[in-house]
Amino acid sequence: MPDSGGSRAQRAHIPTSGTRPGADADPTIPHGDAGALSADPAAPQVTAAAGLPGPAANATRRTGLLVTMVLGGLTALPPLSMDMYLPALPAVTDSLSAPAATVQLTLTACLAGMALGQLVVGPMSDRWGRRRPLLLGMVVYVLATAICALAPTAELLIGFRLLQGLAGAAGIVIARAVVRDLYDGVEMARFFSTLMLISGAAPIIAPLIGGQVLRVTDWRGIFVVLTGVGIALTLVVAKWLHETLPPADRHTGGVTDALRTMRGLLADRVFTGYMVAGGLAFAVLFAYIAASPFVVQEIYGASPQTFSLLFGLNSIGLIIVGQINGKLLVGRFRLDKVLGFGLAVIVLAAVALLLMTTGVFGEVGLVPVAAGLFVLMSAMGLAMPNTNAQALMRTKHAAGSASALLGTSSFLIGAIASPLVGIAGEDTAVPMALVQVVCAVAAVACFLLLCRPWQRAGREGGL
Repeated sequence: MPDSGGSRAQRAHIPTSGTRPGADADPTIPHGDAGALSADPAAPQVTAAAGLPGPAANATRRTGLLVTMVLGGLTALPPLSMDMYLPALPAVTDSLSAPAATVQLTLTACLAGMALGQLVVGPMSDRWGRRRPLLLGMVVYVLATAICALAPTAELLIGFRLLQGLAGAAGIVIARAVVRDLYDGVEMARFFSTLMLISGAAPIIAPLIGGQVLRVTDWRGIFVVLTGVGIALTLVVAKWLHETLPPADRHTGGVTDALRTMRGLLADRVFTGYMVAGGLAFAVLFAYIAASPFVVQEIYGASPQTFSLLFGLNSIGLIIVGQINGKLLVGRFRLDKVLGFGLAVIVLAAVALLLMTTGVFGEVGLVPVAAGLFVLMSAMGLAMPNTNAQALMRTKHAAGSASALLGTSSFLIGAIASPLVGIAGEDTAVPMALVQVVCAVAAVACFLLLCRPWQRAGREGGL
């Protein structure tokens, strides 16, 4: 296990923002004058010591901010693709004359595509670097999203959403791999919390934009907007995100080597425990994402704009708790303690929602259900960054493959959970709550049985 003394850059006595340390390779400093990360030894180097004033230190800080924004944009792309579309689900059902369960498969297809795509892109990024697979994926994402706007049937929309997800997977997996290239230990957990601040803003903004787009056009206009977002992000990546994995650290093997690497990762019981626990927690989240448009709008009679506001409020809760995690809890408490507390709150919130939706408390309105969903969503700010950080801290030389496994497990489990929330139709929220309870309890069981945090507490002081 790596130590928890902060980022690898700090241990090499160089600035932490936008650096890749080199205990076993030459330190790579950002492309200071271009505001980009680069692993090119010939690129201009920023050599000012951390904490010292001057143009070089200012350039390093600007570089760190730019890299954070670029990685945040990549991690925000999936919620943008999902959540901007959510207020339009009932309209898509009417427009394409398809049942709700079929239209929900457009979410499942995108999610499954993102899961499977990561298995391909992750090993590719370990072999060919982060930049080229990312740019290729972004270009295909733009094309697939543009085609979604023209889909004449639900079946074709499902197919193009699958392609959109396959291409969008590049941003998800490579963003996590870049973080692993740059950070370690507590600093990595903090950086994931920072990314959550940016990517967490996407679920707030996306449904609001989607609701407003529906005021002036139909659901196809949402995909037009997403196409524009994809083009802008592709241009930003091309200009500001240079390579973070030096050629000396890349894998040279083919498919067999990639499969061997993944098999070795899965053989690590603790890594697998964090991976599955994180995937099950994500399934709780995605059950909410898939069911909430129908629960809030069809069952409780809220407008698309009201749904968008409630969805945004829940995302604000996730952001706030994520920042509390990164700024106040990480470094003061072991990550396993914080993660365990977050999972426990998710279980309690899911049980409360199940009791409310089954009528144990009598007829309840939108406000109590919305409050339960707010608590559940907020607790994700403790679960998601810490499962990723704890799992990736066990991988030194296969960050792309490890990131692919983390993302694939989360998206596949979420893809399985999403159709189940609509299995009883549009008139009950019980399936949503039941799926959330089962997945939350299973996440706690995986965390306790596979990760066994009490056995590792003495060996990982500070975490």
